[in-house]
Amino acid sequence: MIKNDIFLRALNGDTVERPPVWMMRQAGRYLPEFRALRDKYDFFTRCKTPELAAEITVQPVDRLEVDAAILFSDILVVPQAMNINVEMRSGVGPWVPNPIRLSQDLDSVIIPDIDERLGYVMQAIKITKEILAERVPLIGFAGAPWTIFCYVVEGKGSRDFNAAKELCFTDPRTAHNLLQKITDTTILYLKEKVKAGVDAVQIFDSWGGILSPTDYKEFSWQYINQIIEALAPLTKVIIFGKGCWFALPEMAHSKAAALGIDWTCTPEQARILTGGNIVLQGNFDPARLLCPPLEIKKAVKQMIDAFGKDKYIANLGHGILPNIPVENAIAFVEAVKEYTTNN
Repeated sequence: MIKNDIFLRALNGDTVERPPVWMMRQAGRYLPEFRALRDKYDFFTRCKTPELAAEITVQPVDRLEVDAAILFSDILVVPQAMNINVEMRSGVGPWVPNPIRLSQDLDSVIIPDIDERLGYVMQAIKITKEILAERVPLIGFAGAPWTIFCYVVEGKGSRDFNAAKELCFTDPRTAHNLLQKITDTTILYLKEKVKAGVDAVQIFDSWGGILSPTDYKEFSWQYINQIIEALAPLTKVIIFGKGCWFALPEMAHSKAAALGIDWTCTPEQARILTGGNIVLQGNFDPARLLCPPLEIKKAVKQMIDAFGKDKYIANLGHGILPNIPVENAIAFVEAVKEYTTNN
């Protein structure tokens, strides 16, 4: 039995003494122990070496005492497993030397044998669970098909992903074929993660917000919902779509257990848009962690008051930034743990 199960209880919609807390990208560059490993090993070496991935995953649990761990990995290991070459270039970020732009580019893209291509992730889960020793739950994750599509079509990071949109609007058949292959692979991948021992999964749609509401339904949400339908009988599924406030009503009617909210949507708006019954997660602006600790604690109290103590998981509205002082991250976690309705 997991000793600290408040995250799972809240995710289940149970009444809790306080909200649980964890942070997206909590195993990251703001931690000096993370930077020490980054200086010794390149990015994908860290992802693909189970012992390193496990060590990095547990770092914020030890340092911040968060209520859940999230496995250290990357959303782009999925396209790598599909025969799409993805590199991580210093100063550039994700780089795809041969982006998918034409229908014939799909010929070499496979739906892989997960154990063969991504077995190192499952091994990292098993090692992480051993190190955690049932202290807190472990979250597995994957990128939304649309977000992965953006990188493998654009070939790199972008503010607007125009090449990705161009493929959708000039050759929708190829776009949908690629999105479906990513979706099928992601379902297989997450099912294996559940078998390996993760206690919940989260889908990150970092670039859903660049689409119009109509295009979001066609090119993102229908594929995310396939994943939810496949995984919901097996585990709790959290959906986080950055900039996707317009999709919250439809998301709330899915089988997702919780919805992540970014900082551009107020807690009150999020509750109204989702009907007030689903678990919500978020939505502290990561940049607000640059405030002094006392200001952080005051703002966290206001955030929890606005969301309400129950059916709520305290988190950021996106990943923690590399330049956040560790003591400020600790202040964020402490503020949630100290929360009471009368303080």
